[in-house]
Amino acid sequence: MNLYEINKSILNCVTIESGENVDMETGEIISAEQLNELKMERAEKIKNIALWVKNLTADATALDNEIKTLTARKKAAKNKIDSLKDWLEFNLKEGEKISEPQYAISWRASERVKVTNVKELPEEFLKYSEPTPDKTGIKKAIKAGREIKGAELVKSNNLQIK
Repeated sequence: MNLYEINKSILNCVTIESGENVDMETGEIISAEQLNELKMERAEKIKNIALWVKNLTADATALDNEIKTLTARKKAAKNKIDSLKDWLEFNLKEGEKISEPQYAISWRASERVKVTNVKELPEEFLKYSEPTPDKTGIKKAIKAGREIKGAELVKSNNLQIK
């Protein structure tokens, strides 16, 4: 999707079919020299790159929305699967086998662990996750005048394209 017309020479510096000018993992421009050496006014270069960033931002947003939609559809499909399997389990006798050309239904033995009381488990069978800092809470506390050991508020400038 292209919301803005981007100069082809800018796109050619960074987008090559083989992906050799852009690290596809990081998005880093491998051939920044080529971009710098383009015979184009600085303002024109900046404009085209800013518009390209806006295009890519719109693409990323559209992809995020599509991921949310597909994730919801996947969850709904899995819930239907579980519900239909529950119906089959309820309506088939345990051990009953049905075999047809299009499907086969049978029972298999399985094992699972049912934890009845976590507090009684030996330490070796417990997993703990690393604590994660509440950066929002820390920021609010520092701004309110509290001194928080192990954290500080750092001022920075972030590029903004609108």
